[in-house]
Amino acid sequence: MSVWVTTFIVTFCVMEFNAWFLHKYVMHGFLWVLHKDHHLPDKTRRWEYNDFFAFFFATPSFLLILSDHLWDLSTLGAIGFGIMAYGVAYFFVHEVLIHRRLKFLTGYNNWYVEAVNSAHKVHHSVKAKEGARNFGMLIVPLHYFKKALVKYKRPRARNTQEGLSN
Repeated sequence: MSVWVTTFIVTFCVMEFNAWFLHKYVMHGFLWVLHKDHHLPDKTRRWEYNDFFAFFFATPSFLLILSDHLWDLSTLGAIGFGIMAYGVAYFFVHEVLIHRRLKFLTGYNNWYVEAVNSAHKVHHSVKAKEGARNFGMLIVPLHYFKKALVKYKRPRARNTQEGLSN
């Protein structure tokens, strides 16, 4: 595996822990003023102040990718693309699968989505700056995954005459 691919993958993985730290100590810290409306959404607005965090995270990614383009610094480009890939994954999981802010894949669910969604619901059950849990997005505490796996391994009733008569 090349250095570029390794750097990209490591950056993507490290971003989950970086996002956890920033969510817990920045979003639920001194920038709560921007994150607050994500916990207390105004249904009359399409956008939240919390959405501005996407620009904060996109800026270093863009600058690192630009550095690679301008000065042929491929390691910085790999880091920039790793940050960008994490941002895309975060957006898809958080905005599409959990909050359903974009209306496609609305009926899609599996054990992974179930686990992440359960942890996120617990996080959002706290409407204040302090007291929240589960600050990660792609990786949540193991017990949520275990609970979701049990739910999805349970046999489902079949839509047959035999299944309907029981």
